[in-house]
Amino acid sequence: MLARRLELLTEVERLARTLQIPDDVGYTCETAAHFWLLHVYSRWEEFIASCESAPGTPGIVRDKFPFKEFFSNTPEPVFSGESFERDMRAAKGCFRHLTTMFQELEECLAFELLKSTADRANYLMTKQAKIVAMTCTHAALKRKDFLRLGFKFDNLLMEESAQILEIETFIPMLLQRQEDGLSRLKRCILIGDHHQLPPVVKNMAFQKYSHMDQSLFTRFVRLGVPYVELNAQGRARPSIAKLYNWRYRDLGDLPFVKEDERFHLANAGFAHEYQFIDVPDYEGRGESEPSKWFYQNLGEAEYVVSVYQYMRLLGYPASKISILSTYNGQKHLIRDVVEKRCAGHPWFGRPSKVATVDKFQGQQNDYILLSLVRTRMVGHLRDVRRLVVAMSRARLGLYVFGRRSLFEQCYELQPTFLQLLQRPDKLALVLDEYSHPTHRRVEDIGRAQLVGGLEHMAYIVSEMFSKCIHMQSVS
Repeated sequence: MLARRLELLTEVERLARTLQIPDDVGYTCETAAHFWLLHVYSRWEEFIASCESAPGTPGIVRDKFPFKEFFSNTPEPVFSGESFERDMRAAKGCFRHLTTMFQELEECLAFELLKSTADRANYLMTKQAKIVAMTCTHAALKRKDFLRLGFKFDNLLMEESAQILEIETFIPMLLQRQEDGLSRLKRCILIGDHHQLPPVVKNMAFQKYSHMDQSLFTRFVRLGVPYVELNAQGRARPSIAKLYNWRYRDLGDLPFVKEDERFHLANAGFAHEYQFIDVPDYEGRGESEPSKWFYQNLGEAEYVVSVYQYMRLLGYPASKISILSTYNGQKHLIRDVVEKRCAGHPWFGRPSKVATVDKFQGQQNDYILLSLVRTRMVGHLRDVRRLVVAMSRARLGLYVFGRRSLFEQCYELQPTFLQLLQRPDKLALVLDEYSHPTHRRVEDIGRAQLVGGLEHMAYIVSEMFSKCIHMQSVS
């Protein structure tokens, strides 16, 4: 806005020169406002009066218009002098341009008076902004400031409202003072998915006995309040969407995911667009627990990072790959392995995200590598809402690493794992594809070769890496 202010003041200076006004009228927005009242608007009123005294005279608009020198830089002449009506329309259009210019300067006036960044931001938010975005936490922390500033709004839109505490949902509704005892708020729209993870309440007593982990969104759904439910998804391949659409009522696919060419092409180097990969004990160990609730699985971490390296050598962009885990401990372990094996090499680098499933809710990526970690007990993946989040993050490729004998026995996860386990539980690769993307169709599995395990995958990556180095040295 400050840059726009300088542009407008330059135009005001040019207008003053064409009117032969010697004063420095373009110094500030305030001097420009005085110039508008004393010299611009008064000349326009005189022009209108002279035109009304001789209505219909063809050349009067062209001869009497006071700002024709200012508009002399237009590609074509503004006035023809042949038609009074046409010339008058052009004159009014020119004056509208001048009016808009000085109105913008009036809006910039506050920036001359307000010097601090905070004051300017508050002014923009309360006077200029059409849309203001913030978190519920920020709304709670700054509520007094919003009331003091006289913040006003008519519509409230809450995204991921099924993951917001019930009391936090009310706070954004109370950010403005009532007018005559009535709230100005006219419309509140809650957008969320009660089939995904609820708000996080760490105190077990509050969670279980006070039921504080229930959002207002979920309460409305549970009580039968009418709501609109989306019946088509536009994120993932239809085949990947089948892993979680059983949880929803009549969830279909948008035409986009059926027609777009990207959703019909296979993932280069992979026989399948999604697969569950059974990971046995690595060096005699499955899951470990270095500290309480801090679960890790070194075999899965190494396997996931090896597949990430394989994808990068094929040409998959790192920004399109995210690695997820169901536990914080595994997230930190995968990050350590990535830092050791990938971060320092330009051919690999870091993936877009290494995060937990819970933290990745509301986000997505083209390719997801998911580590389930546990080998003794299913753990909190037994919560179907967490499973839905995990399965619904990928757009084009989903590869799940876990212990088959454990998860296929879990009753709550059956609808998803019955589909996952229809395919081989060993990673199926197409090793005669050397670059991403491929022209192979998604239903064509190519010359698939099954990976025997982590050591076999590491060998494949090592061979590919050696070939890449050789090709680079030859070229």
